[in-house]
Amino acid sequence: MTLDIGVLGYRFMGKAHANALARLPMFFPDAPDVNRHVLIGRDETALESAADQLGFSHTSTEWADVISEVDVLYNLGPNHVHVEPSIAALDADVSVFCEKPLAPTLSAAERMAEAARDSDAVAGIAFNYRYLPAVQYARQRIMNGDLGEIHHVRARYLQDWLVDPDATWSWRLSEEMAGSGSLGDLGAHSIDLARFLLGAENGKIDRVSGQLRTFIDERPVSAENERTRPVTVDDAYSAQVTFASGAMGTFEASRFATGHENNNTIEINGSAGSLRFSLERLNELELLEPGDRGFQTIMVTDPDDPYIDHWWPPGHTIGWEHTFVHENYEFLKSVHNDTSYTPSFADGLAVQRVLDAIEQSDERGEWIEIE
Repeated sequence: MTLDIGVLGYRFMGKAHANALARLPMFFPDAPDVNRHVLIGRDETALESAADQLGFSHTSTEWADVISEVDVLYNLGPNHVHVEPSIAALDADVSVFCEKPLAPTLSAAERMAEAARDSDAVAGIAFNYRYLPAVQYARQRIMNGDLGEIHHVRARYLQDWLVDPDATWSWRLSEEMAGSGSLGDLGAHSIDLARFLLGAENGKIDRVSGQLRTFIDERPVSAENERTRPVTVDDAYSAQVTFASGAMGTFEASRFATGHENNNTIEINGSAGSLRFSLERLNELELLEPGDRGFQTIMVTDPDDPYIDHWWPPGHTIGWEHTFVHENYEFLKSVHNDTSYTPSFADGLAVQRVLDAIEQSDERGEWIEIE
């Protein structure tokens, strides 16, 4: 069975997933066969060029016109576009793979999760950092109990692409289109990574205290009839959290962290050991085990490490784009075999509840309990 694929969005994430789909048969021969059927976007001229570049046979400027033509819809558009196409596809029992965060608002995310529960199709959310071999290995060690009882989680995601006050406005700076700024764009990854590493029960966050800051209130635009547009989302956030397991956590993200281009890190401390990971050194995991006097750096590039047997000889590193190959492999297998997939829309909703609680905490100036 060949799966016909429709992809909404052809820029950053569209290219990342199109590349993954093209690589699958070369490196994962047991992956389902896929047909890059239709690319969906608004600009017809740009769409035609992108379809040719990314290997899609058809284009459409109306997502509603092509849902019936595909087996899987990849919803890779801006956050405010996640809701209606995803729900319509799931209502038609078309499987959906959606970018994160699930939606701009908690209420919209709840609608999407409900549609997924009521559908016979598979619904997945794009938390691609779960699929780094080093992260998978870290989870194995934690699930084996090698770190003992977990006490601390520290996660931060730092970028600097908005430090320049003349950096131009984009949809990511609009509350209406994005929902939140660094919180949803970057913090969603950190929150999911913590939930994944600790496990569904121990990784549940039940209480938060957070703050959000916007450093520049308006940005220049290229439109001829206006000079600037307001920034209506956060540029940075920080939060303290408590986990259901009793562990405590700190989370931070910023798009104003000068000198950090894409620094996604997490550290977990337990009663018997600790580990830490940085996306800037994504083939490595720092691990401290009982009896060690300091952290050891482990290269996660051996054939028995997660996913590595599909790639290169030992010691030859992989990169950021490989996370998309891995997640597409797992998601499309679930679609083909009609089995459940994680991270699911339920996982996306769990993260969205934390994002919403952090925003509430900032508004109220108090701790917020999460149901």
